[in-house]
Amino acid sequence: MRRRVAVLFGGRSAEHEISVLSARSVMDALDPERYDAVAIGVTRDGRWLLMPAVPPALPAGEHAELPGVTPDSGAEVALHREPGSQALVAADGARTSIDVVFPVMHGPYGEDGSIQGLLEMAGMPYVGSGVLGSAIGMDKAVQKVLFEAAGIPVVPHEVVHEREWEEDPEAVEARAQHLGYPMFAKPAALGSSIGIRKVGGPGELRGALEEAFRYGRKAVLERSMERARELEVSVLGNDDPVASVAGEIVPRGHDFYDYEAKYLDEHGAELVIPADLPEDVLEELQRMAIAAFRAIDACGMARIDFFLAADDRLFLNEVNTIPGFTSISMYPRLWEASGLPYPQLVDRLIELAIERRETERKKGTGS
Repeated sequence: MRRRVAVLFGGRSAEHEISVLSARSVMDALDPERYDAVAIGVTRDGRWLLMPAVPPALPAGEHAELPGVTPDSGAEVALHREPGSQALVAADGARTSIDVVFPVMHGPYGEDGSIQGLLEMAGMPYVGSGVLGSAIGMDKAVQKVLFEAAGIPVVPHEVVHEREWEEDPEAVEARAQHLGYPMFAKPAALGSSIGIRKVGGPGELRGALEEAFRYGRKAVLERSMERARELEVSVLGNDDPVASVAGEIVPRGHDFYDYEAKYLDEHGAELVIPADLPEDVLEELQRMAIAAFRAIDACGMARIDFFLAADDRLFLNEVNTIPGFTSISMYPRLWEASGLPYPQLVDRLIELAIERRETERKKGTGS
């Protein structure tokens, strides 16, 4: 019997378009012999639409606007209100039963626990971390506190709230002096390198923080890890997570791995998989990745990002609980290099989602 999988994508965040690209790859990987894929697009104003298909991918090499979910993309639907019904309901009352939801919504209102809480209330099995792990995984400021408490080295940083910046910018500048220049300013709760700026000196700090505050009330200032190598590890599992081989990101023609380098410039970065690392360094990366995964109470999947400094010290950068999922994204590519092809990875994630829901039901914590 085929399982009906609802792939949920789009949403209200600035990462809307990236979510669409990820969803297309997930749906393409679902074996039609085993799954009945249902595309659920979420518009920028939060409406759920039952779509005939995922919007087309951006043609390779074309610097154009990435595809999005528009109000005329499909018929509006909602989750059935009765917990455990596991169904979508249209305006005319038609129901579509769902076995599991695969959220590929990046950023706020999708990756931050919002959708996860809604699915929990509806008793719907879903891929990825729960409410707590998702919320912490989205907030770069909070997760660093937990990583430090777990003994995991993080990049030197300062958390800045918009109110304190407005009231006393000189105090913020003084507090950030120990980070040195250049430094990076980024929104505390966003991904895909949106809103990030490299700050070359004190005169650039105001503009960089104001850009970060466009996306939230909290920003993070981080020391620039000059000459450091950018490394990433994928983690997969629930109670017994495993880590993939490591990959390395080498930006080409960009100051750092920014939005354009990730998604618009096909030559913007080289992804080296597996990374050329001594065995002991790889083992330490994998150990730290699993420790970080557990520190935020993640489950299902996560991509863990690191810096390997020039003095060979490892620093955890951040955790992404719904990483990019296109066929060329680092998360699935790392697993492919580890012996788990993309279609099998999707299968495993769906199995983990159903396994977690069944465990919760037995304990009386799930619907």
